[in-house]
Amino acid sequence: MIERTLFSPEHEAFRDSFRRFCTQEIAPHHAAWEEQGYVDREVWRRAGENGFLCMSLPEAYGGAGADRLYSVAQMEVLSAGGYSGIGFGLHSEIVAPYLLHYGTEAQKQHYLPRLARGEMVGAIAMSEPAAGSDLQGIKTTALRQDDGSYLLNGSKTFITNGWHADLVIVVAKTQPAAGAKGTSLFLVERGMPGFDKGQRLKKLGMKAQDTSELFFNNVRLPADSLLGGEAQLNRGFICLMEQLPWERLQIAIGAVAAAQAAIGWTLDYVKQRQVFGQSVAAFQNTRYTLAELQTEVQVAQVFVDKCVELLEAGTLDTATASMAKYWCSDLQCKVMDECVQLHGGYGYMWEYPITRAYADARVQRIYGGTNEIMKEVISRAMGLGGR
Repeated sequence: MIERTLFSPEHEAFRDSFRRFCTQEIAPHHAAWEEQGYVDREVWRRAGENGFLCMSLPEAYGGAGADRLYSVAQMEVLSAGGYSGIGFGLHSEIVAPYLLHYGTEAQKQHYLPRLARGEMVGAIAMSEPAAGSDLQGIKTTALRQDDGSYLLNGSKTFITNGWHADLVIVVAKTQPAAGAKGTSLFLVERGMPGFDKGQRLKKLGMKAQDTSELFFNNVRLPADSLLGGEAQLNRGFICLMEQLPWERLQIAIGAVAAAQAAIGWTLDYVKQRQVFGQSVAAFQNTRYTLAELQTEVQVAQVFVDKCVELLEAGTLDTATASMAKYWCSDLQCKVMDECVQLHGGYGYMWEYPITRAYADARVQRIYGGTNEIMKEVISRAMGLGGR
């Protein structure tokens, strides 16, 4: 195995600390959270108390000023543990960075410390019933009124952290006739009149993740709800494009960590399981299958680590992040399928971690932009533009 050189001893000490947190605060409850369809709010507060939220934020806004490698380590621990109900990554490394990079100083001071403490849970609302990966096709509107406020109307679906969310960054059209150039981002808080949450969506996997529909019916937003104020009016699509590489790389990071964990579970199983008087591991098919999977996961890990280095250097481009997202999520699903097969009938039993990981993996090829969209992005970067 190729030794990873991304992490310092401090990063590894943090990984151990966060792993202990998961063992104490998440592992004993995750199965129950899957049954109820959401994690308990207390885990958010406990994470905030321990400094595990929004770590990459500057200290002035409640973070630790840490590099993003700490967040990478956290994502790997959550994915390897199968803790798919925990939405810390989206909260800390998608929602908070939008505020940090584009928000006004007043918006940063108001929201970021509360997100870092776990007092507020953050979500971002892009996808709509008729517009998933096609962000230019959204129909939600936020139209300016004579008094300077905005009237928000529309609906969103498949929103991670949506049911718990106290703060939602909503993608809306402020100039509907202008297409992508007429898109803006708004800060919408729980309890605003006209803002309602639908039932938690029941999914194939990630059953403890509180995924919801959101509805906006004449929600009157004050002018300072526009993320970044007037300077960011109609720049929403540009902001989304700037942040999507990191979002997509996060999917790849989780995919590789989950795939490696699945190989580990399967190795333990095939060594112990006896068939025809010998262990399943003794069969050539088992050994060759696992050898192939480990090779592919090793290749993916090296690529993802390089992408993280590029991210930290500020040189990760959209096409490369799209390659990582599509390749690693495809590989994750392949690994899960092969490992379920090697578990035999037990691989279909929900009590086994491989079964839950198999169900959790499938959405990785869909959210963050479908893998078909990733290939479109890559091909255009190669000069193979479509219509």
